[in-house]
Amino acid sequence: MIVEHLSLVDFRNYAQAELELRPGTNLLVGRNGQGKTNLAEAVAYLATLGSHRVSADAPLVREGQSAAFVRARLTHGSRKVTLELQINKQGSNKARISSNPVRTSELPRYAQVVLFAPEDLTIVRGDPGSRRRFADQLLVQRTPRLAAVMADYDRALKQRTTLLKSARARGMRAESLSTLDVWDDKLVALGSQIIDARTRLAADLAAPVSRAYAAIAGEDHAPGLAWALSIGGSDPEEGEDIDEGVPAAGDTAAQFRQALENRRAQELERGLTLVGPHRDDLVLRLRGLPVKGYASHGEGWSVALSLRLASAELLRSESPGGDPILILDDVFAELDAARRGRLAGVVADYEQVIVTAAVAGDLPDPLRRDAVRIEAGAILGPLSEHPLEEPR
Repeated sequence: MIVEHLSLVDFRNYAQAELELRPGTNLLVGRNGQGKTNLAEAVAYLATLGSHRVSADAPLVREGQSAAFVRARLTHGSRKVTLELQINKQGSNKARISSNPVRTSELPRYAQVVLFAPEDLTIVRGDPGSRRRFADQLLVQRTPRLAAVMADYDRALKQRTTLLKSARARGMRAESLSTLDVWDDKLVALGSQIIDARTRLAADLAAPVSRAYAAIAGEDHAPGLAWALSIGGSDPEEGEDIDEGVPAAGDTAAQFRQALENRRAQELERGLTLVGPHRDDLVLRLRGLPVKGYASHGEGWSVALSLRLASAELLRSESPGGDPILILDDVFAELDAARRGRLAGVVADYEQVIVTAAVAGDLPDPLRRDAVRIEAGAILGPLSEHPLEEPR
């Protein structure tokens, strides 16, 4: 898969931008704050329907405007498709595929992108929500229909939690709250699909993560990943001891329902839904120890990068549309020379790689060809014609 052309209107700091991209490596160079990451963010949004930097859409719209527009022409072998997205500061976004109106949730079927950025260190060092977001974005790219399942789960969760809060305020007892059973049914039906999909994802990522870590770090620290499930008794959101476990085959729904029954009194007391995929955590380990709290800074970077590279490998193996577009956003400056060289080798055979950097000298020589200079929300052109003075 290749992005041939990217057009932006009122996206971030771009009033208007036109960027031609080619197969192989595309290097975008500019000082911090000039807009190179905004270009990468726009491409990635088409695949993930979200930003890797902010949780809301409003910051993506240029100041003073009501909407931003992203248009990308993609090629899948001999097939071409044009994706268009209108990101509204208020209200629902709109999308078109080859000029035909579609739901925005259709876009990930046509665009597969894996982006690694400095913010990804939160996957290994942040709260459980950051790891759930990583997994769920990959799941949507892998199985787009899950976007609707996750949205329906979030709505059911919100309704159930509202009911619990109302019951707590009115002092109602569990046996008199029959409507809770209806929301339990919805939560179990939808949440079980998410739990099973996440569990399969962890199993499928295990080998690619191990290969990617060894390639980047130059050694094998036995990286591993597994879900700590609230339906199995863990509650990572409460900082409890992690108890990893996978439900018995075909038994996720039954285990989920039993866990809800076991904790109903606590849920009524607190006005919270304490069981479900919204409380789970993806536990990452090196040498048998949790990465969070035990791994060094360099090891944490290698694990985060390995997760993204493993994601790209997984999508590549399953997609009929070719390789996912691989984006490395301001990553090389954070790596030592050995890891830079290894990373360049790992990504060398992808159909298209987009790299951003503040200093071209941070990149290995093979990645510096045909660099484009970015400055103040403008695409100036080839770096050879618009040189950037680099610090001595």
